[in-house]
Amino acid sequence: MQNGRVVTVENAPEGIYSQAIKADGLIYVSGIQSPEPDGNVQAEARRVLDQLTKVLEAAGSALGQTVSVSVFLKRAADFEAMNAVYREYFNTDLPVRTTVVTDLGGGALMQLSAIAVPAGAAREELHPPGWIKSPRPYAYLVRAGGLVFLSGLVSRRGSDDQVVPGPVALQTRTILDNAGALLKTAGLQYDDVVAARVFLTDDSLFDAMNSEYRLYFQNRPPARSTAIAGLMGPDAQVEISLIASVAGKQTIGPRLSPTLPVSAAVQTGNKVFLSGVLGNTDVAVDDVPAQAREAFMRIGRTLETAGVSFTDVVDSTVYLPDISQAPKFDEVFAEWFPRLPPARSLVGAKLSVRRAAVEILISAVK
Repeated sequence: MQNGRVVTVENAPEGIYSQAIKADGLIYVSGIQSPEPDGNVQAEARRVLDQLTKVLEAAGSALGQTVSVSVFLKRAADFEAMNAVYREYFNTDLPVRTTVVTDLGGGALMQLSAIAVPAGAAREELHPPGWIKSPRPYAYLVRAGGLVFLSGLVSRRGSDDQVVPGPVALQTRTILDNAGALLKTAGLQYDDVVAARVFLTDDSLFDAMNSEYRLYFQNRPPARSTAIAGLMGPDAQVEISLIASVAGKQTIGPRLSPTLPVSAAVQTGNKVFLSGVLGNTDVAVDDVPAQAREAFMRIGRTLETAGVSFTDVVDSTVYLPDISQAPKFDEVFAEWFPRLPPARSLVGAKLSVRRAAVEILISAVK
């Protein structure tokens, strides 16, 4: 890992993952939950955002240098209450944001992870012509660190923010057409997308989403993960967030299947994005440790093909359909990262493959 270091936060609890990792011009902040969940989402949001402020300061950054935020809520009903607090912390210099509903461990109502750039680094919010300003506290598009980050998009018109209802194929088309307009604003196109995260409200929607999605990414598709989660938009069935590169890209390894428009990994500059990896096998049904070990072995092979290793991993996201299995997963995670562990978010989310017990999403820096 070049220019990489673990960020140490005073009085933060030690764990099997780093509070944050600073590498190749970006700061990756682990998922933060309130250490004292009390059933009050606004109180939790303040504690989470206060901790984010401390982590970024320890990393030589600040809230205003945040480029991307992921919020996981336990209850959809808490969205507006969380937003009210979030606006207090992010009222200018807005990052992009994705917000979904998942299960959370420890009784928490909210988890937040983030990516930021150091103080003084260039960071630019962009806005597509003809689109209204987002009525929610996030930017549609932020360019920083050689990347362009897009907020999680649901099926709405950019011109007036009105919902575009309909089947998941139409919603996917609307989202990706809007993504095209956002990419064009940054001087980019679909082929510049390096990573995608897809959230569906039901696994039965996967094939219809995927059929539409592959029309936009027929060649050199981005790395991708797909999870099942609750969404904020009215009648929303799918949400997609994207990261694109201003420096070109190289796909690594074969496509995962002829009908699946997903590259095993994508490299841009020193950064390597892996697709979400499952570990389900015929002999490891509902066995989280066995599936986690298999997933990490598959990840290791992809990392090797990309010319990196587990010591180069800077960020990770873990989806567990059964959040109570987190301690068992943690034991396996520690086996693969005995030193210099990456930043990490872990949430309870169902997967598009029903027999899969875990999905692991990895980013690395050469």
